[in-house]
Amino acid sequence: MLALVTSPDSATGLSLAEFEEPRPLADEALVSVRATSLNRGELRLLAIRPNGFIPGQDVVGIVERAAADGSGPAEGTRVAALVDQAGWAERAAVPTDRLAVLPDGVGFASAATLPVAGTTALRTLRHGGDLAGQRVLITGASGAVGRFQIQIARHQGASVTAVAASRHGEDLHSLGAGQVVESVDLAEGPFSLIAESVGGQSLAHAIGRVAPGGTIVMFGSSSGELTPVGFRQFVPGHEGARLQTFAYYASGSAIGADIASLLALVAAGRLETRVAMTVPWTDIGQVLDALRQRSFSGKAVLTVA
Repeated sequence: MLALVTSPDSATGLSLAEFEEPRPLADEALVSVRATSLNRGELRLLAIRPNGFIPGQDVVGIVERAAADGSGPAEGTRVAALVDQAGWAERAAVPTDRLAVLPDGVGFASAATLPVAGTTALRTLRHGGDLAGQRVLITGASGAVGRFQIQIARHQGASVTAVAASRHGEDLHSLGAGQVVESVDLAEGPFSLIAESVGGQSLAHAIGRVAPGGTIVMFGSSSGELTPVGFRQFVPGHEGARLQTFAYYASGSAIGADIASLLALVAAGRLETRVAMTVPWTDIGQVLDALRQRSFSGKAVLTVA
């Protein structure tokens, strides 16, 4: 089969090459991949993984061979999944507990935006407990995860403040943000839950906005800056607040069930996906450049021929 593999000899760091077929375990389905999307974390993986590694976490396609143990969907079923790697290939072996069936009316490209970004949004918000009537602050809100967080938090009854450049204001208001500010220090706290993905001064200001007993969930550091953290930033005024780190691979099981719940929201018209660009996987170079330059809002989707 063909796969995009890391290659130091390529200008993009990737090359389309023949690779050995996946060998599914008993509880894994073989999926014929039709689409995948890119995540910013994958840019870092491209820089640190060895030659011959297949990246790719978002997988959408059709079950080519059902799991041998009888679990999961049948052959021919349209599915979406989150895998740890090897999604940028013509076929992928996927554990059935990480698979979700695509509802009628949800296309491959739309579904491809959900596995990593959608489950990250859903699971970071769970650290806030029951969000009904709560105040939630979301930094990096114009990104794919932030856009999902705004919508999910609003559907759960939270009042949402989003942090993003002013040019995104109208868009984020339409998704459910009650207020959009350009920096955390302009946000009117306190907030019971803060979803923080920028780091540096953004995280420092977030500590000053968290309510007593509230939670700051750190799931990224797009600024690349460190934040000095000390006891006196919390006391007085923010007693009992906690900093919680988040990574999807350490966030628990039932990923497939979470993807299914997100797909149901999309099918019902209650969750908007944003496909900023769709290109054949042979043109991944232009997508990587756009992702590095942050030149689009939403997700870039690769179609697999």
